[in-house]
Amino acid sequence: MKLEINNAHIVDPANQLNKVTNLYVNNQTIAAVDKSPEDWHADEVIDAKGCYLFPGLVDIATRLREPGHEHKATIASETYAAISGGITSVACLPDTDPTIDTPAEVELIQQRAQSAGHCNVYVIGALTTNLEGNMLSEMAALKQAGVVGVSNVLHPMANNLVQRRAMEYASSQNLTLFYHPMDHDLAANGCVHEGMFATRAGLAGIPTAAETAAVGSCLAMIEQTGIRVHFCRLSTQRALQMLERAKFDGAPISADVCAHQLFLSDHDIIGFDSNYHVIPPLRSHTDIAGLRHRLSSDIIVSVCSDHQPHERDAKLAPFASTEAGISALETLLPLAMQLVKDEVISLVNMISLMTHMPADLLNIKAGTLTPGHNADLCLYNPNIEWRLTPENMHSRGKNTPFLNRTFKGKVTHTFVSGKLVYQSQYD
Repeated sequence: MKLEINNAHIVDPANQLNKVTNLYVNNQTIAAVDKSPEDWHADEVIDAKGCYLFPGLVDIATRLREPGHEHKATIASETYAAISGGITSVACLPDTDPTIDTPAEVELIQQRAQSAGHCNVYVIGALTTNLEGNMLSEMAALKQAGVVGVSNVLHPMANNLVQRRAMEYASSQNLTLFYHPMDHDLAANGCVHEGMFATRAGLAGIPTAAETAAVGSCLAMIEQTGIRVHFCRLSTQRALQMLERAKFDGAPISADVCAHQLFLSDHDIIGFDSNYHVIPPLRSHTDIAGLRHRLSSDIIVSVCSDHQPHERDAKLAPFASTEAGISALETLLPLAMQLVKDEVISLVNMISLMTHMPADLLNIKAGTLTPGHNADLCLYNPNIEWRLTPENMHSRGKNTPFLNRTFKGKVTHTFVSGKLVYQSQYD
């Protein structure tokens, strides 16, 4: 199958490409960009005039819920939601049931993802057995099974000595530690940012220090062990300032932010709407400004979804008792493009944070339009207006504070390894 996409505005930051031109796909791989290959005869031609063509997006923070939480979502449902948002590669986290702490769970997820046939799924394995923070997982076996990193997600470690030993073991296997900075003693089961809203609403707050104290402790461990650490879901500008300084001093670190933290603050929580219940919590306007300001800094390498689909009942209890998280795969690109429209960040830098930079973090071949690489493509029409409703969401989880919001710009086609896996009804 030979595919030709003509007149698209191609943005491929990895190859410094940002212009209107053509792309050619031969079977599973990219044959050429700009100039057609010799003796080229396309089987299918798409005229993409007025559309952007991006490398397939890479999301490093996707809960697929399977195995163990199929009442919330499945690998099949969430990978389809991913491709509807132009995401062709996702990394899933290990907080499933059972936990992804042995090669058997890794192989199960890989098999089910392959059966679904939607997008590429990569696995982040558990740092400790059952994420209990006591006994180290068999990281050597996990790496052999194909994990792209290890994490204890938001589960606390028993103590700093266990944390150190875990980091030393991960470092010996050349595995990146995906670290979620949260001092659980300071967080104290809070559910919103510690500030004026928490006080007025009578809700337990999570102070900025819960994040910055954990960052400081981890930086000390990095200096001791030399491990590469990626700091996940940063929510405070002070934590990013600390990481920028450490990066300048030579620490092998990087960080990400999730899209909703760049738009929503604790002031947006109106009427105790549990769709705004996330961990880390929505912070202050000052933090939003600080995160936005640092999007083009050396420390941030990904804007991710932090996708956490839930069944309806999970969000029906009083705010503090509901399960935290947003179903976010389908709003990742629209929110990112809104940042570009608002001139917070350039288009090229934004697409970098969603393609080759997270791919480099995961050490996978994705996020570029380099000839010879798999043809993972996202065709995006910036002129289509659409409204996010429960009915048109493909994720099983409808828990998002952006419900009924109108967006301008829609993914029209998604290709994985040259195969059309998604075409929008709006096209």
